Amino acid sequence: MIEVAHEEYSKDPNGFEKLLIDAEKPLYEGCKKYTKLSTLVKLYNLKVRYGWSDISFSELLKTLKEILPTTNELPNSLYEAKKTLGALGMEYEKIHACPNNCCLYRKEFANATECPECGQSRWKNVKDRNEKRKQIPSKVIWYFPPIPRFKRLFRSIECAENLTWHASERIEDGKLRHPADSPAWKLVDFKWPDFGSEPRNLRLALSADGVNPHGDMSSKYSCWPIVMENGVECYDAYREEVFNLRSVLLWTINDFPAYGNLSGCCVKGYKACPICGDNTNSIRLRHGKKIAYLGHRRFLARDHPYRRQKKSFNGKKELGTIPEPLSGEDVYLKLKDLEFPKGKKIHKNLSMNRSEKICWNRLSSFFELPYWKDLHVRHCLDVMHIEKNVCMNILGTLLDIPGKSKDGLNARRDLVDLKLRPELAPISSEKKIFIPPACYTLTKEEKRCVLKTLSRIKVPEGYSSNIRNLVSMTDLKLNSLKSHDCHVLIQQLFPIAIRSVLPKHVRYAITRLCIFFNSVCNKVLDAQQLDKLEEDIVVTLCLFEKYFPPSFFTIMIHLTVHIVREVKLCGPIYLRWMYPFERFMKVIKNSVRNRYRPEGCIAESYLIEEAIEFCSDFLSGVDPVGLGTRKSQDHLDTSNIGRPLSMGVPFKPEQELLRQAHRYVLENTIDVQPYMEKHMKALQLQYPNKSKNQKWLQEEHNRTFIHWLREEVSTELEVGNSGVSDNLRWIAHGPHPFVITYSGYAINGCRYHTKSSEKDRSVQNSGVSLVAKTMQVSSSKDKNPVIGDMSFYGVIQEIWELNYNTFNVPVFKCDWVQNSGGVRIDELGYTLVDLNRVGHKSDSFILASQAKQVFYVEDPSDVRWSVVLTPPQRDFEDRYNDDELGDTILRCEGIPNDMPDVYLNNDLDENVSTYVRSDCEGTWIPT
Repeated sequence: MIEVAHEEYSKDPNGFEKLLIDAEKPLYEGCKKYTKLSTLVKLYNLKVRYGWSDISFSELLKTLKEILPTTNELPNSLYEAKKTLGALGMEYEKIHACPNNCCLYRKEFANATECPECGQSRWKNVKDRNEKRKQIPSKVIWYFPPIPRFKRLFRSIECAENLTWHASERIEDGKLRHPADSPAWKLVDFKWPDFGSEPRNLRLALSADGVNPHGDMSSKYSCWPIVMENGVECYDAYREEVFNLRSVLLWTINDFPAYGNLSGCCVKGYKACPICGDNTNSIRLRHGKKIAYLGHRRFLARDHPYRRQKKSFNGKKELGTIPEPLSGEDVYLKLKDLEFPKGKKIHKNLSMNRSEKICWNRLSSFFELPYWKDLHVRHCLDVMHIEKNVCMNILGTLLDIPGKSKDGLNARRDLVDLKLRPELAPISSEKKIFIPPACYTLTKEEKRCVLKTLSRIKVPEGYSSNIRNLVSMTDLKLNSLKSHDCHVLIQQLFPIAIRSVLPKHVRYAITRLCIFFNSVCNKVLDAQQLDKLEEDIVVTLCLFEKYFPPSFFTIMIHLTVHIVREVKLCGPIYLRWMYPFERFMKVIKNSVRNRYRPEGCIAESYLIEEAIEFCSDFLSGVDPVGLGTRKSQDHLDTSNIGRPLSMGVPFKPEQELLRQAHRYVLENTIDVQPYMEKHMKALQLQYPNKSKNQKWLQEEHNRTFIHWLREEVSTELEVGNSGVSDNLRWIAHGPHPFVITYSGYAINGCRYHTKSSEKDRSVQNSGVSLVAKTMQVSSSKDKNPVIGDMSFYGVIQEIWELNYNTFNVPVFKCDWVQNSGGVRIDELGYTLVDLNRVGHKSDSFILASQAKQVFYVEDPSDVRWSVVLTPPQRDFEDRYNDDELGDTILRCEGIPNDMPDVYLNNDLDENVSTYVRSDCEGTWIPT
């Protein structure tokens, strides 16, 4: 560590010498385990993890200093500790800025006292000639230089190796798994081969978002953390060589308002879509006083029947074509000669006419990068916020949540203005106005049914927040939904909740949209299927145009049509959405201790955390800041060993059950496989008349194999066969007659619990599934069954740990659903099971390492059945051992792969009204 730090602190020899002393000085005389530096790092890590205040930490240091021997080197206060740890941190710069964001006071403006653009003073307090006061800048940018931090990445051997993972270990099979598989990445390799030939060159994404450091949402104060032809000499600790490090900014990742700030595009008004640009199709709703973004039929194929329909849409045939997005070169040529006002100050006299200003506010500063105009995608749409806004639109409209619903009196009056769907026009009387029920209107009983289904759902631990706490049965609405709540609702839970409500065509349209988000957010994507997915979302949006009012179509609804385009060009979404950055905003928000100086708190805290991160790479026993506890790291444990989650209870099971568990362990042990084949051949020779009856042979094998294997291995050991391993020896001998039972077990990144232990819990961790090769027979007389894969679904009843003397094997005893009559696939593609139909009682055990977690949701349309859903499966074990992102997940396999068919009997017949519900009451509004 000292050699690594020497170069970075060579400018401060005194600081480096002190660092060297602290790194080697024992905590107190005779202490061999801890040095002064390692002790401070561990203590400060605890401070950050558990949110200790500065005063409490200083008091802790004083107390420990008194407890330890008098010769200890522990500092007396946090201030002294920071001086030690600060030597390992990086630096930051404070740059003054114009309060209107016109300029930075650096370089040629370093000595300016007022903004050259707007004339605003640089200082908060104007200095009096007769008074000497320190000038306070109006706005300050805290700049963390990225180059030293990039160089430090390569100082760690492990990190330096991981930075080239995309070039050395990435699977290349034509599927999109990583940005390196995308055309945007390959474009850089093609246009700048000198840059692309060095895999250590960095390709960056920039994220900017506002955060309120005060925790009070009513506060107007916010700060904006920003995560930015010649390279720099950098030492690679993995290859032990110096190389020239260069970087390129591939794209930015922001919410939609910040998208407009960074791209210079107007993201509100008539031309709010940055991809459609001036070709954005929008109308202003006179009564709703909002802009609606419609016209998605132009994204359909030229011969699609929806293009010819009039009454179902806007009364006209659709002859338009798909708008072509402007390339970076086109945008640059269009804007480079125009003058734009700088900063936030509004300029009334502009040197351009209104028509040229509609879509663009300014030329983005990123075009100063020589390669920026050549990139396929420069600013990425944030699917996290799109998903949340789409979900809120649907929930608000269906549940008629005040302030969230896109339907109402004004929406119906806008339909009258547009001469659409006269059946839904409001009917006025002397004292009241009647609003007819639309096809998406829910009765109170249906709302209760939807919310009751959501409130009863139990999901696996760590899957989401407790949905029950979000449901208000009194007000019939969902409260306080966060982005991730909307994520799990729209992708998995909401399609289940509406299975028994709404007309079929509306329900299918909503389900299609949910399936789209689930499919497009997959971690691994087949590029050949993206075209079909893009066609499906266009048809789905057209269905929404047919059924929902124009006020429903906010800009976020429209942006879903462009999501697949960016996936094709940039790769999987999980590396391009705001979840990790939003979590980081929460971290830096918690570091604010002095609300009068929030930026300073954030900066100093970040520097100390950098120092701890640096030490964690070189000091043993030091964890990085923020690394969770054992419970939160269960998903990182991909070993097949696992660990119990409760106290073990010794238990002597029935002999037949123990044999059943032992037989399953034998059948799934690699060392035993040759003996199984040998035993089957011996049975065929012993019973030649039965040699072709596979069913009988399998049953006889199950009955006699345990005893035969014990004798066979014993015989081999007696003759001195060295091929018998210790594991095989003890597993053939059989388990101890007593087993240890647990109520919970963690293995393969999941936490499992028995059904009985979940009665008073709000989570469901007892559901399991297994795909196994099974003998499948056509009837009871079938003597030649077929071996094939079959899915089994069950509930954990008991968790055993079998003792084989030198090792233990955890197994789950489950109630398995009878496949015949107990499992079915519905017309939407969902798997449903009848948990009361228990089968396979003679084969109820599986290895804990084989279990795949599922959870069951009661089908509201038929309570006898439960829908099988799968929590997101993290793919750490197979390919991404070094990936510790919480959002690095595979698709949720319980969701159907294919969209439900929308071309129902009446879908293409415009003379059949599908807009009004005859089985639902309308709404009366007082005039």
